[in-house]
Amino acid sequence: MIDLSTVKNIHFIGIGGVSNSAIAEILLAGGYHVSGSDLHASDFSNHLSDRGIEVFIGHSADHITNADLVVYTSAVADDNPELIAASSKGIPCLSRAEMLGQLMLSYKNSIAISGTHGKTTTTSMLTRMFNDSKFDPTALVGGYFEDIKSNVKIGKSDMFITEACEYKENFLSFFPKIGIILNIDEDHLDYFRDLDHIVNAFVKFTKNIPKDGLLIINGDDYNAGKIKPYYKGKLKTFGLSDTCDYIARNVTYNNLGCASFDIFNGEKRIAFIDLKVPGQHNVYNAMAAFVAGLQFTSDVSLLQSRLSSFKNANRRFEYVGKMDGYTIIDDYAHHPNEIRATLDAAARIEGIQKIICIFQPHTYSRTKELLHGFSGAFGQASEVVLCDIYAAREVDPGDIHSKDLMKALVKEGIEAIHFDNFAAIANYIHTHAKPGDLVITMGAGDVTEIGKMILKQ
Repeated sequence: MIDLSTVKNIHFIGIGGVSNSAIAEILLAGGYHVSGSDLHASDFSNHLSDRGIEVFIGHSADHITNADLVVYTSAVADDNPELIAASSKGIPCLSRAEMLGQLMLSYKNSIAISGTHGKTTTTSMLTRMFNDSKFDPTALVGGYFEDIKSNVKIGKSDMFITEACEYKENFLSFFPKIGIILNIDEDHLDYFRDLDHIVNAFVKFTKNIPKDGLLIINGDDYNAGKIKPYYKGKLKTFGLSDTCDYIARNVTYNNLGCASFDIFNGEKRIAFIDLKVPGQHNVYNAMAAFVAGLQFTSDVSLLQSRLSSFKNANRRFEYVGKMDGYTIIDDYAHHPNEIRATLDAAARIEGIQKIICIFQPHTYSRTKELLHGFSGAFGQASEVVLCDIYAAREVDPGDIHSKDLMKALVKEGIEAIHFDNFAAIANYIHTHAKPGDLVITMGAGDVTEIGKMILKQ
């Protein structure tokens, strides 16, 4: 722990990231002098520059000359010159997660949303529910959220809302009053040994919730259910099954694939939700947000109206545009179960002729370890167009390629094709997509640029 009262100048390595940029903005509002560096400029780093934060493009030991504290992301390597210089000068260094966890301790009512899928959407839902002068939370969203015109909202109350990512067990630095577990799946196998290792990390996360806090769990998720025997505090479950504390019943879908449903507590009907975002996965996300909302207000009409008017955060089944009669959607899905959920939501939309999914695998390790899962996740797609693997934090090991996924998809009877550049994919869509088709760009990398390229054509 760092006594922040003794700190004036804070420097961020990787300041352009979605989480680091949000933390930097909170600290700036708190009166600290903030600077940072990143390899490339981004919308987030440009926004910080506009706010008066000095942002360096590229890394150099000279950037930390005046720093009292250095904050770095998980993607920063040990040989980073700024990290080395900070260490040699005895400047305290905190990981992004440690810094965020320390900030959370300043708020009496903190909510941490964890899970392999759905964190950003659920965090956005909670932010919308409480985004008024009465509750006025500070909220960190894992992407741009139109409601707050940013990825961060700086409030004046004692409420703090944030995502809690399990990667490298980062969320073990968090001590929330309310913890949410949306689901648990195999992922980040470049760090975790196996599923048991992942579940154990979530068990440790729940032990950070205080005795007077609350754990909210998806009661339908098998792996999340493994947490229950280890957690001794107050627990609430949500889901579609009658064994849950809060149950979604009478679920129906409109012609856009968006669900309407009643929420029951036992046999008592307590709310009606009419979502404007598609898919069954958003029923679960909304349920989690609703149960958390009940801990702060008994005004059910407020909760249901704000959930019912919720629109997705950036890159969550986001409408990009229309071209020659076909529709382009962009989605962040990059795990087999996320892909399956997104395509299921797309398939519920009436009047769609074909679903063409442009998929960019994210990281070599994930593609290799989950290859079988990926090959079975595209059943609702008429055709899959594959980009090269987005390396992110990794170096190409040379033993996995998008073409391996293409071959696996073909074996599953799914039409698949690979291109090694975005321009070729945009041209392919331009010549092959027909009126009534739905084109989905999908992945956690820069695949979103393809939709823009298609529209420019």
